[in-house]
Amino acid sequence: SRRASIKDIARIARVSHSTVSRALSGSRQVSAETTERIRKIAEKVGYRASAAARSLVVGRSSTIGVVVTSIADPFVAAVVRGIEDTAEKRGYSVFLANSNAEAEREVRVVRSFEERRVDGIIVTSSRVGALHIPEMERMRVPVVLLNNQHPSEFMHSVMIENVEASRQATEHLVRLGHRRIGYIGDRFGHQSDTERLEGYRRALEAAGLRVSRELIAHGDGKAEGGEEAMAQLLALPRRPSAVFCYNDMSALGAMRRIRASGLQIPEEISLVGFDDLYFSEYLEPPLTTVRQPMRQMGRMAMETLLHIFDGPHSTHNLKVEGQLIVRQSTTHPKE
Repeated sequence: SRRASIKDIARIARVSHSTVSRALSGSRQVSAETTERIRKIAEKVGYRASAAARSLVVGRSSTIGVVVTSIADPFVAAVVRGIEDTAEKRGYSVFLANSNAEAEREVRVVRSFEERRVDGIIVTSSRVGALHIPEMERMRVPVVLLNNQHPSEFMHSVMIENVEASRQATEHLVRLGHRRIGYIGDRFGHQSDTERLEGYRRALEAAGLRVSRELIAHGDGKAEGGEEAMAQLLALPRRPSAVFCYNDMSALGAMRRIRASGLQIPEEISLVGFDDLYFSEYLEPPLTTVRQPMRQMGRMAMETLLHIFDGPHSTHNLKVEGQLIVRQSTTHPKE
């Protein structure tokens, strides 16, 4: 009932343990005839190689650790699918852990991955790059940050062109005739929020519009936070006629608060999101948003690790373009 071992195969084949190991690993030190005979015996007795033992021999575990803010986030789900697509093709397994957007927990998860001897780590929407670069470099495990850029020798990034994409989104509202445009961001200090806010500022300044601090509110990147931030903007003596949101989840919450206030979208308030999550086109009205190629970004993050494994270490910082998707949640302001 016990699992077959290399010792069992060696006894049946009447060869040494080392010959079996070499044959099963494809070594040219063993003749093709002997290798074929050993592999047939291994298949017959149901031998399965131990991943732990193999990792000790080759110095690789063929595993990747992925740290996400929340497994319930549709953005994360799409990114992880892209990571797994590429990892599976190259024979890698993926460990997934949730950080709940807590910086210290994120670092604990990364440390646990190091203890598991993963070959590399991908962190989505991370604060780890900003706060714990020395810690990451001490581990000497390649880390790819997705949507947060803090490069170093062992830290690499894949992110969208946030500033340009956000500038285009805000410029779309300006072209429609809006002059009082709000911004709902993420208070956790992500690099992506900093850059999206900068794109918003640039579009307003290019149009000769003043950037008003009272029109900038921060949620938590979730629907609840977006609803709270929208409530702040609606409570202003002069509410905005349009709002650009850090992400679609924030826009979802903002949409709920607008409706609860008895206002209509887009007739009284236009709304723009960021991500183009699967539900965006099914909202009422369908949400104007910036499309991130989420699955592609996951694949790119995994491919970045593979490039690092295959060659000498160099910093990889990749950026992808966003695409403004105009739907029915934006229109000209009321006269």
